[in-house]
Amino acid sequence: MDPKLLELLRCPQSGAPLVYWSESALLVCALSKRAYPVIDGIPVLLIAESRMLSSEELQRLVVPSA
Repeated sequence: MDPKLLELLRCPQSGAPLVYWSESALLVCALSKRAYPVIDGIPVLLIAESRMLSSEELQRLVVPSA
């Protein structure tokens, strides 16, 4: 995922920034708790095509305190 493109992308539901998970080819939003697929390098930012993140996936979004 191009870092410049990632800076511009926002969750269509919450408007929050998205995080790219390359191993799953997903763009995820911590605020809306949704995952959007990236198919053939193209982000599919449709709420109808997204899915809710599991509790395990949400734990990955938590940044440990230093």
